[in-house]
Amino acid sequence: MKLLTKAEIQIGIDGNRWIIKRRIKTDQRSSIPLLPQALKILDKYNWQIKQHNEPVLPVLSNQKLNGYLSEIAELCGITKKITTHVGRRTFAITVTLSNGVPIETVSKMLGHTNLATTQIYAKVVDTKISEDMGKLKQRLL
Repeated sequence: MKLLTKAEIQIGIDGNRWIIKRRIKTDQRSSIPLLPQALKILDKYNWQIKQHNEPVLPVLSNQKLNGYLSEIAELCGITKKITTHVGRRTFAITVTLSNGVPIETVSKMLGHTNLATTQIYAKVVDTKISEDMGKLKQRLL
C-alpha cells in the first residue's frame, strides 16, 4: 500500500472507486473495489489532492509499520504477533471468504497466479462452511 498512487485509484466497471494496479511480485493485474472504510482512510490523507504518481498514504517501511502494529496490539492486550501479512490474511479469510465472496474473486484481488495458493486460505473457513450448512439444515427441516 505504500506504493499506491492516485493514478491507481480509478472508477471501476460499477461506477465506484477501485484500486487497479499490477502486482509487483507476480505482475498480475489486480482490481479491488474499495469498501467505505478504505475510502475513509484515503480521504483522511487527502488522496484526491495528491499528484498523479505520488503515494496517497504516508510512506513507512514494512519493518516500521509492523513495529507500530506490535505497539497497538500490546496496548489492546493482543498477544498474537500482528504484521501486515496477518492483515492480508485477515482480509482474505475474515472479510471476504467468511462472508461468501467466491474464492476465485479473492484470488484475483490478492494477485495470486494460481488458485491453489488461495485455497490455503480457504482451509481456515471450514467453520464457516459448517455454520452455513447448519443454517441450510434448519431451513430444510
